[in-house]
Amino acid sequence: MKRVLLLVMFVSAMTVAGVGFASGNHAHSHDDEGQGMGTHGHDSKDVVHEDKGPAMFLEKRSVDGYEVSFHVMKAKEGMGHGGSHNFMIKVEEGGKALQNLTINSKVVHPNGDAETKALSKMGEWFMNGYDLGHSGRHQLMILFKTADGKKHKAGVYYNN
Repeated sequence: MKRVLLLVMFVSAMTVAGVGFASGNHAHSHDDEGQGMGTHGHDSKDVVHEDKGPAMFLEKRSVDGYEVSFHVMKAKEGMGHGGSHNFMIKVEEGGKALQNLTINSKVVHPNGDAETKALSKMGEWFMNGYDLGHSGRHQLMILFKTADGKKHKAGVYYNN
C-alpha cells in the first residue's frame, strides 16, 4: 500500500512539475566549464539552471548513445527521500526507458563537500534525496552500468 501511495504521489508531483516547467518560468545559462564531467568526449555543454519559480530542473544529455534525463525537484514535506530535493535520473535508448540498470550518484556541493548515493528505481526513474537547498552551484554526477556490463558517466550543474 505504501509503494502504491508513493507512486501516486510521485506521478502527481511529476505532472504538476511538468506544467510548471512548460510555463517558461525558468532560466538557463550555458557554460563551458566542467566539460570533464564524464560525457566521454561528447560535445554537449554542461548547463547551469537557476530556478526562479517552482523548484524544478530538467536537463538531458546524450551519453554513449543513451539519452540521460537529469531531474531535480524540491521535495514536498514527507517526500524528501533523504534530502531537501529529489535527484532523479532516467536513461533511455531509442525512446524507451531502460529498466535493468545500476546507477550511483555523486553531488559536489558549493563548499566542496561531496556525497554519493545509489539511486533506487521508481517507475521509469531512478532517484534519491540530497540536501540542495543551500545557495550555490552543485555538481550532479552519475555512473550507470548497463545490462552489457559497460559503465557510463554523465553530469550537469544545478544552481540554487
